[in-house]
Amino acid sequence: MPEPHASEQRIRARTDAILQRLLQLHPKRIDLTLGRMRRLMSALGHPERHLPPVIHVAGTNGKGSTIAFMRAIAEAAGLRVHTYTSPHLVRFAERIMLAGETGAQPIAEPWLAELLEECEAANAGAPITFFEITTAAAFLAFSRREADLLLLEVGLGGRLDATNVAEGVAVSAIAPVALDHQEFLGDNLRQIAQEKAGIIREGVPVVIGPQPDDAYHAIAERARALHAPLFAANRDWQVFEQHGRLVWEDESALHDLPLPALTGRFQVDNAGLAIAALRRLGDGRISEEAIARGLRRARWPGRMQPLREGLLRLFVNPDDELWIDGGHNPHAAQALASTLADLDEVAPMPIVLVVGMLNNRDAQAWLGHFTGLVSQVYAVPIPGQENAHDPVDIAAAACRAGLSAQAVPTLEEALRQAARLKPDAPVRIVIAGSLYLAGHALARNAEEEADAARE
Repeated sequence: MPEPHASEQRIRARTDAILQRLLQLHPKRIDLTLGRMRRLMSALGHPERHLPPVIHVAGTNGKGSTIAFMRAIAEAAGLRVHTYTSPHLVRFAERIMLAGETGAQPIAEPWLAELLEECEAANAGAPITFFEITTAAAFLAFSRREADLLLLEVGLGGRLDATNVAEGVAVSAIAPVALDHQEFLGDNLRQIAQEKAGIIREGVPVVIGPQPDDAYHAIAERARALHAPLFAANRDWQVFEQHGRLVWEDESALHDLPLPALTGRFQVDNAGLAIAALRRLGDGRISEEAIARGLRRARWPGRMQPLREGLLRLFVNPDDELWIDGGHNPHAAQALASTLADLDEVAPMPIVLVVGMLNNRDAQAWLGHFTGLVSQVYAVPIPGQENAHDPVDIAAAACRAGLSAQAVPTLEEALRQAARLKPDAPVRIVIAGSLYLAGHALARNAEEEADAARE
């Protein structure tokens, strides 16, 4: 990928400078409340009241993949779709995807800069978190560009998340709930599920993926209290793999579909939730043919994403597999381990993890899911992240979990060492542990290959 043109670099620099200013408006990155968001919405003329029909998506893991499936299916059906997801991997504009003639595309950086400055001016220096004010900019964009559907991902929790001021919600969807962000959401699954269930609206259908019992009961109680029809996985609808196909069914339909393009057994559940949520829209355009095309077209960067070309391939052997996965909590680690076990059953080869993590994560708990599966762990820093675990600490945690591990100074050096682990046989190398590391790896992979000569 060529370097950006000089004018594009100036535009990006402008956007980055604005984003940096917005980071300074609140002493905390996370401070859950809706008061500041409602104040800013009022100052901006209430863009949250002028959105396309919304599918609001909460949950611990699988939100982004579910949105990727919904977007691909809806676009295959001819719908114009906006999406809002977080965090981004390379550029902030990835969070705000706007409907276009050839499908949703990241918001143009000049318009993004204008919207951010408009929100900054309306906020007038008042305390507000980065996620809140940037979500306000997204709502401005979505309110000013026509679309048939807005797929809106919760940032954290649900009840007090900035996205929860959105009006016009047509369906609430809740992906699997697991323990994560306990310092903000509660100490147990029931409390966390209650926070996620805060997106449920009076009388609005709610669709949920497979849930632990405590989470299911918390969500069901909230749905009953708000007279919101509940459509639950394994009760009202089912999805499963059968003979190399995906089968989705409820009381009124049976769909025989191709398996999802996204890798991992857990993606069957995410695809099932996407189908169930879209069917609640009641849009006759969501046909079995559109669902099938969407399942095969769906893409979600940084989640078990294979790297078959690009700069990082220069650091490994031609026959080595190279993957990126941004899953960063124990539930995501379990899903990644299960996927790697499935791949190993089909095509056995030594598995190497290249791991970087933020220091608010329990590295040993995360790595413990790979004991007996992974041959070697290389712990790396995450460039530009002050809150990252020291690689030496990650390597020590891996050793305590029963894994062979060492710290290395860079991602590139880790790949070199992984490629030398079995010089006469291919190796399956997985860059994992953090979406920030995934973003760094994807950005690095897109750089000019000539840079490798300077390593």
